[in-house]
Amino acid sequence: MKKRILVVDDDNMNLTRTKIILGKEYDVLTVDSGLDALTTLKNEKVDMVLLDIDMPGMNGIETFERMKGFADDIPVIFLTASGLEEDVVSAIKLGAVNYLKKPFHPQELMKRVALWFEKP
Repeated sequence: MKKRILVVDDDNMNLTRTKIILGKEYDVLTVDSGLDALTTLKNEKVDMVLLDIDMPGMNGIETFERMKGFADDIPVIFLTASGLEEDVVSAIKLGAVNYLKKPFHPQELMKRVALWFEKP
């Protein structure tokens, strides 16, 4: 059975691109807000979350903090267009397993996701 990845990004082009990149190897769900991500996580089995930091309404950091209340065991890789080092530091301190700066190379995304799933 394929691993299931939830991709959270307010940009539909990023959602589509990420789904195309990962869709050959993984079952990919996409949502465009932090609130939709929390709802999906409560209702679906998800093995990993790819989470954009800079989103309107509830940003990725806040979404991640809320996830910890009920989905603390799901690994999160942050995707960020932000060059702000403090965003990345905050994400890692909260427990993110990795991050990737947008725009990213498809091979780099695949590599980071696969590396996490290969861990014992």
